[in-house]
Amino acid sequence: MTASLVSQEVRFDRALIEKYDRAGPRYTSYPTAPHFHEGFGPREFQLEIARSSAEQPDRALSLYLHIPFCDTVCYYCACNKIITPDRARAVPYLETLIREISLMGRHFTPERQVTQIHFGGGSPSYLTLDQTRRLWGALRDHFNLADRSRGEFGIEADPRECPEGTIAHLAEIGFNRISFGVQDLEYAVQKAVNRIQPVELTQRCVAEARAHGFQSVNLDLIYGLPLQTEASFLKTLEVVIRDLDPDRLAVFNYAHLPQYFTPQRRIDATQLPPPEVKLRILEQTIARLLEAGYVYVGMDHFAKPGDELAMAQRQGGLHRNFQGYTTRAECDLVGLGLTSISQFGHAYAQNYKTLPEYYARIDAGELAIFRGLALTADDRIRRDVIMRLLCDFQLDRAATGKRLGIDFNACFAEESPEIARMVAEGLLEDDGNLMRVTAGGRLLIRNVCMAFDWYLAHGPQTKAFSKTI
Repeated sequence: MTASLVSQEVRFDRALIEKYDRAGPRYTSYPTAPHFHEGFGPREFQLEIARSSAEQPDRALSLYLHIPFCDTVCYYCACNKIITPDRARAVPYLETLIREISLMGRHFTPERQVTQIHFGGGSPSYLTLDQTRRLWGALRDHFNLADRSRGEFGIEADPRECPEGTIAHLAEIGFNRISFGVQDLEYAVQKAVNRIQPVELTQRCVAEARAHGFQSVNLDLIYGLPLQTEASFLKTLEVVIRDLDPDRLAVFNYAHLPQYFTPQRRIDATQLPPPEVKLRILEQTIARLLEAGYVYVGMDHFAKPGDELAMAQRQGGLHRNFQGYTTRAECDLVGLGLTSISQFGHAYAQNYKTLPEYYARIDAGELAIFRGLALTADDRIRRDVIMRLLCDFQLDRAATGKRLGIDFNACFAEESPEIARMVAEGLLEDDGNLMRVTAGGRLLIRNVCMAFDWYLAHGPQTKAFSKTI
């Protein structure tokens, strides 16, 4: 696919963006996590595992392991993390996580093969290689892992935690996909957010990943950080495209919410780029990445045309979960570690968010789940609609109705006026059956999805939202 063809798929429409610049969910799930409740616990989760296994005894599994530790704090961070240079603090966590793996593994037969693994955080590369190897060994002991050539086994890595040889050892352990945090390459910006990371360090890590057979290399960038300008961020982009050449890029918007995230209080708000500058940075970022041949996959994410995500989107095989976009729709997701979330066919379940509570439950020989949600029939229908819009940028009413066993127009009669309004304002095209998100509407896909979110219209409002752009 050429850049000129790709450029027709997404368009920066300033008027639309300014009109729809409001808070909304990111839809890594539906219903979203603020609607989970403590009436759903370990017993309900185990029943859901049994139901899923009975319905599809060979349904594949995806494992997510949360490693919450970081050596130093990045001031922009809004993740669930524990900041400590004392590496000994990871030891009891690792021991507890291994016991949780054993407890969880008892609920699955070998027929339920693990085809996807993701280590997230925090900084998974905070662990020593021996600790990481031991953790992988525990997974292998208690789950049936697919061969490395057939599985998607990824890890988030901080280049500052990866001395020479680290990437080679990660490949030897079993990882075949890797994501590096970059955020920005300008020294002044890095200093303002307490993340000094020379470009040469990132270049070495990317080169090592390619040399040791990693099938996909992803880089994360953030726009809207202190001291960023259009010129400075474009300079970062040029180096990323020319010298780092990632298979995938995630370009996130920095939302300054110091009232919720304590580290952000260390950022000098007077140094943040004003909204107009942020919009221009976003506009030039999209234009430059499309010019370089990247495909806009979905919310914040770009990929090369030959990357699995881009190919899956073209073929209608792209999906979304708590780790972002994926090609593995056939998996049930098992969350392990502090605050991790599991997603099964009809339910979500989340682990405790503090170490004492997490340790206590695992020490008692119980799963560490403290809240979750059993989806209603309506939840499942709306989840399907929202996820297909997020991944396909279109929705076929007749095909969706047939797949879900519903009369689509009757089911979503209440949403019809909102759909018509979005058509009139240029977010959607609609021929009566096929709803298609316009090129200008794709950057606002979450706003389109919000029209189908029953909880936004009828349930309590929450603060667990981030800005649209």
